[in-house]
Amino acid sequence: MTIAQGIAFGPSVTAEIESEVRRVLDSRADRVAALGSTAAQAWDLASRCLLGGKLLRPRLLIGAFDALRACPYPELPTDPGPSPSVSALQCRPEARDQAVRIAAGIELLHFAFLLHDDVIDGDLMRRGRPNFIGLLLEEWQAGSGAAGAEQATVASQLHAARSTAMLVGDLLLSAAHQIFFSAALPSDSHSRLLEQLDRAVMESVSGELTDVALGAGRVHSGLAEVVEMSRQKTATYSFELPLHSAAILSGASPETEAILGRAGALLGLAYQLQDDLLSTFGRSDEHGKDAYSDLREGKETAIIALARRTSAWPLIEPHFGAGDLSSQEGATVRSLLSVCGAEGEIRALIDELSANARELVAAEPMLIGPDMARLLDELIEALDGRRS
Repeated sequence: MTIAQGIAFGPSVTAEIESEVRRVLDSRADRVAALGSTAAQAWDLASRCLLGGKLLRPRLLIGAFDALRACPYPELPTDPGPSPSVSALQCRPEARDQAVRIAAGIELLHFAFLLHDDVIDGDLMRRGRPNFIGLLLEEWQAGSGAAGAEQATVASQLHAARSTAMLVGDLLLSAAHQIFFSAALPSDSHSRLLEQLDRAVMESVSGELTDVALGAGRVHSGLAEVVEMSRQKTATYSFELPLHSAAILSGASPETEAILGRAGALLGLAYQLQDDLLSTFGRSDEHGKDAYSDLREGKETAIIALARRTSAWPLIEPHFGAGDLSSQEGATVRSLLSVCGAEGEIRALIDELSANARELVAAEPMLIGPDMARLLDELIEALDGRRS
């Protein structure tokens, strides 16, 4: 089960988000096409790659928005007056449409980060399939009869594909910012929304920088450093940003927003730690990744940081980062990571984070409300049963 599947949504929520993502992509397609055929081809491929994802982040935003809204829309007036309050705005029918637009913007932000991440990591595959870079190379190879193609070397094609991914990621970041900037909100709420977007981008970049530095051995690979990297790189934009945005768009109080942000930080970190666990101990046919790719790449995860402290590390270290790691060697390392206690410690940390999130929600029932509490409980349950 994926975490998105574990959260209850109305039957039309996914269709709403997909439709809005498609509308945003299509609305920019003509503008991109006017820049030239190269840009148009890249945008078209990015659009095809982007559609059909799990939509975890936008679905979380809409689920939280619906749980927080104060009243059903059909019974409310559509014209609250010349200077509507936040609570009045969130009760209007168009407020739901605006939430869907922001949710689509977060999905564009997510895909932009994935493109940049694949460039940094030098990956051609994601979840067992060709990623944007890999698909672009396939398209170019299929059209190898094009003028100038015979002069292109494999290295130059790869450089061009990776550069294209980076630049398309920049376009998607710009599109996401434009969606947030265009939100029709009172000035204070709009400033808070933009501040959360800015924070999410800054922390994600900081987390990626730390990840790169860890891989190069430029940063101490202790547990605290790796956990903070995981929080910045994933938790902030994947959980905190959707929950903060939902609170702001729904007109929830700053106190409610703060609680949701803290819950998002806890659950987002649990999500990333669980992702590392699944990559090492999960079934590749369920999570879609090479069973030992993190070990072959020498990826600094919390599991590895814990293993470094144990007597098993001298047996693990020769295989860590070995590009030619065999399945048998990988299975041995995986067994050592379990026996040395690293696996158990990470599972205990995930359980602790989930328990802290439950306690946080239970402590403030009046601020959270029953519907939001139920959504967060479903989110925690989905984390517990996650396999991909």
